[in-house]
Amino acid sequence: MGTPGLSLLVLYCTDLDGCRRFYTALGLDFSPEQHGQGPGHWAAVLAGGTVLELYPATAARTTGTVRLGLVVTVGDLIPGRHLLYDPDGRAVEVEVHDDPAGPVPPMAAH
Repeated sequence: MGTPGLSLLVLYCTDLDGCRRFYTALGLDFSPEQHGQGPGHWAAVLAGGTVLELYPATAARTTGTVRLGLVVTVGDLIPGRHLLYDPDGRAVEVEVHDDPAGPVPPMAAH
């Protein structure tokens, strides 16, 4: 069996619109989605095909403490590593590269 890959990450957001704006500012391109009678939500496909979905939080569905790492080449941040927090308080480690054509090194393990 090969090494597993991540195909889907769902974040339940108290401030859904604020979180969508935050991640959009980092270069994610969200599309609105709704599956059947489920809640409307936002989905973006990351490099490598992983889907990030932002769902509205409910009493039964919340996302607790999470730390994400993203590699980006857009935005107002200078190249380097930055620790940001999304509107729901999740830590987001952002590695900014100024050469979108160049190789992207993996995030360092913590």
